[in-house]
Amino acid sequence: MELNTLRPAKGAKRARKRVGRGPGSGNGKTAGRGHKGQKSRSGYSRRYGFEGGQMPLVRRIPKRGFTNIFRVEVQIVNLRDLERVFADGDTVTPETLAEHGLVRSSEALVKILGNGDLSKKLTVQVHRFSSSAKSQIEAAGGQCEVVSS
Repeated sequence: MELNTLRPAKGAKRARKRVGRGPGSGNGKTAGRGHKGQKSRSGYSRRYGFEGGQMPLVRRIPKRGFTNIFRVEVQIVNLRDLERVFADGDTVTPETLAEHGLVRSSEALVKILGNGDLSKKLTVQVHRFSSSAKSQIEAAGGQCEVVSS
């Protein structure tokens, strides 16, 4: 095999379809566009969702609800997860939570909730705490430090 003998696989390359080149080609005269109408004209393009003048589906369906533009996305972590993942005396930050897979991103706000029991002394540095989580962390001898977002 040499470079000058390389060829694409049989059937891999096809000639482009040449339309409007006479009746023998099978795509002569109207060039495969049918007869008359908007779609047969050059330059035709249809708006997304256009249904030929019928009321489009997106406008027929009733609208419900709204999107609150002031919503703040907060990732939650429960005390039972901290108990399971961290050792006694560890410091818990959004970065360490992300490393252990408890939150998706260390950039987003993190809130600790009080589900489960905590027996380890942890220093927790996150953005928010529920009152029950804060009391349980401090009862176990740990510290709660609020990080500014």
